[in-house]
Amino acid sequence: MPEAPTIDGANTTWLLVSTALVLLMTPGLALFYGGLNRAKGVLNMMMMSFSAIGLISILWWFYGFSVAFGTDVNGFFGNPGTYLGTKTFLAETDLWGATAENPSGIGIPLYVFMAFQMVFAVITVALISGAIADRAKFAGWLLFAFGWATLVYFPVAHWVWGGGFIGGGAEGLHIHALDFAGGTAVHINAGAAALAVALVLGKRLGWPREGMKPHNIPLVALGAGLLWFGWFGFNAGSELTVDSVAGLAFINTQLATAAAVLGWIAVEWVKTRKPTMVGASSGAVAGLVAITPACGFIAPWASVLLGIVAGAVCALAVSLKYKLGYDDSLDVVGVHFVGGWIGSLWLGLFATNSVNAAITDVVGGSDGLFYGGGVTQLGRQALAGLIVTVWSFGIAWVLAFVIEKTIGFRVEAEAEVEGIDIGEHAESSYDLSPAGGGTGSAFAMAGIGTPGGGTTSAAKPEADVAEPVSEKVAG
Repeated sequence: MPEAPTIDGANTTWLLVSTALVLLMTPGLALFYGGLNRAKGVLNMMMMSFSAIGLISILWWFYGFSVAFGTDVNGFFGNPGTYLGTKTFLAETDLWGATAENPSGIGIPLYVFMAFQMVFAVITVALISGAIADRAKFAGWLLFAFGWATLVYFPVAHWVWGGGFIGGGAEGLHIHALDFAGGTAVHINAGAAALAVALVLGKRLGWPREGMKPHNIPLVALGAGLLWFGWFGFNAGSELTVDSVAGLAFINTQLATAAAVLGWIAVEWVKTRKPTMVGASSGAVAGLVAITPACGFIAPWASVLLGIVAGAVCALAVSLKYKLGYDDSLDVVGVHFVGGWIGSLWLGLFATNSVNAAITDVVGGSDGLFYGGGVTQLGRQALAGLIVTVWSFGIAWVLAFVIEKTIGFRVEAEAEVEGIDIGEHAESSYDLSPAGGGTGSAFAMAGIGTPGGGTTSAAKPEADVAEPVSEKVAG
């Protein structure tokens, strides 16, 4: 006879901590994106991340969790009524994964698992915003976030993790693709949408002739550090239980990220002889992205190789927008889309049951090419990535196009030139006007700018540049 349902204190505590860590990542992303942005648009950039916390949290509670993890409907989505927000789940039997044979499941209350997956949904939507910096109406962004989360993220989360046709289990019609913590469901998904929206909105005024470099590099580094810190909850927390695989995901996350920092700055060193802080920060994010799908399925040595490759390839990929002519403002495509693909395909090469038997026992996958599994798993990973890319790109493009043709998605040219922070939010990030209402700048009042403490001269207009000016030195 099965034992009575019991909450596992260790697993529950770890998942609660991991949830808080992942939530911290979205403010970290706001700082990272905000620092990379120009000063006149930093608040709008950060508002898109913070608004995602508000909007997506409510949608996830009300119906998103059900669509993603509710009772499977033909492998495509969960029954929206399974965990509908009007219901309450506080009974002693409301434990995640509980069955008649195992009424405790993994010993985690359903609401704890719901909250953990909620913060994944939040940051996935927020990631897209980096591609449309300086030119998207805030109302248009909110409408897009609502539509994309509903039509893309919630169903894709089901496809990959909720028993749908991409991940699934050892039985049934499933692709059996591996994704430990979100390479396909989060990064490829968000990256494809980012490209679509950037294409619909078009290029920023003056891009690529004008220099649009990061306005606050310490802010970039702070944001990257918070992302790095929170990502341990993202990856190691995805094991859901406190065990050796959680430890593997933790160490793999650190190793791949560290290696990616080196890979990115190595490319900068070769190209410009000047490694940069922006490059090191971006390399860290690229490594975090790439290791996300693989962290619980590969050995540590393979994580180091993955980090080096992801850092170097993403450093080169950020320059694709200049060659192909799309304005992905903060390199969501070059870092998240490309990095997500690298990490997902890496599983087809280096995944091994020797570190995690769940590859076969739970997901129904197989060892990677270099562990004797042939190209089967590599093909599964490629097919899963392609399906998510096409679905996310297509829906995002249609949503952005419809919003642009109805309420308008792109701000007016005047607001873009003067600064989207003022135009959309009636505030600015830096107030440099004199406290006493004089005509000089704050720098002039402080005696900064000219020898002898004189006032600064008027800034000379920048001459047009014939060649594109990269936002990142490596690009």
